[in-house]
Amino acid sequence: MTSASTTERTPLDHDTVVDAAAQLADIHGLDEVTLTSVAKQLGVRQPALYRHVESYQDLIRSLSLRGRKLLADSMAAAAIGVAGDDAVAAVGHAWRRVASERPGLYAATDRYPCTGDDELQAAVNRIVEVIAMSLTSFDLDPENRVHAARTLRSAFHGFSHIELCDGHPHKLDIDDTFDHMLQLLCAGIRHQQRVS
Repeated sequence: MTSASTTERTPLDHDTVVDAAAQLADIHGLDEVTLTSVAKQLGVRQPALYRHVESYQDLIRSLSLRGRKLLADSMAAAAIGVAGDDAVAAVGHAWRRVASERPGLYAATDRYPCTGDDELQAAVNRIVEVIAMSLTSFDLDPENRVHAARTLRSAFHGFSHIELCDGHPHKLDIDDTFDHMLQLLCAGIRHQQRVS
């Protein structure tokens, strides 16, 4: 049997602390993540966390960064080898999958403000850039490509946020609704293409 003192001597680092917080968020919800709950999860006293995170807000910021990286990486992987409407669908389904499988971590992406934080802003920009890359087979000028990527990001986030909050009570299948949204978005993107 491991004693409390032995557990407290287990080496911690920043990633281990964030891992524990992300796990708690996914299981119990982001609002249940506190420094106390993370310390308990790790079997340490709360002061031990301050060697690795500066504060509760710093922990939430780290979760936000991790969630955004997961979104960008997942979409980038999903878009490999597909183009056009299929690429839009691939990144959309990847976004929705991350939100569904990692709900607490996904919720953290909205919890910490990006304004004035270069690292967080860069993480947001990467998400938009990944979506924009999925649009390369559409003949869009650079400005419309950015507008389309931002629109897709807003649509994916809005749908996922509402879905996580149980906000689609209608009897129609929600997967069909998501596919319908993708079709509408792709039709709109094609409408923005340059005329040859």
